[in-house]
Amino acid sequence: MAEWHETQPASANGVVDDDLEVIVVGGGQAGLAIGYFLARQGRKFAILEAAEEPAAAWRARWDSLRLFTPVRYSSLPGLSFPGDPDGYPGRDDVVAYLSEYASQFALPVVLGSRVRTIRRAAGRYLVEVDGRSYRADQVVIATGPFQVPLVPAISDDLGEDVVQIHSTQYRAPGDIPEGLVLVVGGGNTGFQIAEELSAIREAHLSIGSRQTPLPQRILGRDLFWYLEKVGAMRKSTDTRIGRRLAGRDTLIGSNRRTLRKRHGVRLHPRAIEASGRTIRFSDGSELDASAVIWATGFRHDHSWIDAPIFDDRHGVVHRRGVTDSPGLYFLGLTWQYTRGSALIGWVGDDAAYIADQINTFRTSRSKLASGDPVGTQ
Repeated sequence: MAEWHETQPASANGVVDDDLEVIVVGGGQAGLAIGYFLARQGRKFAILEAAEEPAAAWRARWDSLRLFTPVRYSSLPGLSFPGDPDGYPGRDDVVAYLSEYASQFALPVVLGSRVRTIRRAAGRYLVEVDGRSYRADQVVIATGPFQVPLVPAISDDLGEDVVQIHSTQYRAPGDIPEGLVLVVGGGNTGFQIAEELSAIREAHLSIGSRQTPLPQRILGRDLFWYLEKVGAMRKSTDTRIGRRLAGRDTLIGSNRRTLRKRHGVRLHPRAIEASGRTIRFSDGSELDASAVIWATGFRHDHSWIDAPIFDDRHGVVHRRGVTDSPGLYFLGLTWQYTRGSALIGWVGDDAAYIADQINTFRTSRSKLASGDPVGTQ
């Protein structure tokens, strides 16, 4: 695949332009997907990425990670994911694909540009990064659901001799010190890491909330083939079934019985207390561990956005990514509109919708400026 070529928005004299139509915050799959549509519209825009290298969030995942969506359901708009349609891409495959995607469409990604604040100023948005400011008519927040690693407070009570890392820091079993290791977190990440660790040492898994297990393949076909066939991946939060499913996580290709019987992983309920090397669980049992891996998810941090778009619990108030702050949008949130909103193979649906909103907003502004009635052809 082609190498990444960073492209920056430039004015006629070749100087990087700080005055833009649209700024996209985040250069991951969601940011690149909306970038594809903005480029097709001919917009003057930039994608601001905090990391110093492309696809940084994927580079930070463990070495053996594989998507639970096959190649046929792992493409962004306009470019097919290469390889066997029934194969499952690994971490490095995703990194290469996203890098190629940005290069193929010459998307204006500006690396090393962590956004510090966004606020309204004179009817537009002022977007500030270290040592620099941008102005834009519209802004898309495409930082996704995996922002700040979440570690329970009981971690503070473990002794200094216990190695603790979040799942974002885990790379391979050989990096974990000898001795018993406890993985905390009953989602896909926790199950996969515990299974991998069990091949070389005694591994335990603490499951706080049980998730519904679903097989990866059924009668020779991938699970997502069936989900697409019945329309489940595109059931929106506007539907009854969508509202029932929203917020419910599932285990894809993993289950408790297989993990315990085939891989020898010892299972425990929720971890509730810690002291020294000892972790205590909700059933009263205890375990001494040499290392703990917290596969306990993430939390959002939108404290850098100064706009009246949050509820009392700091959640984003939006309608399919459209907020009440004119020209401010979100993209790539979990269940933003459907089950696929945060997945690489379906985020393009929401990106296309937001791109249409951007185009409508721009057209309306232009007609107001010219004095033409809004809505006329």
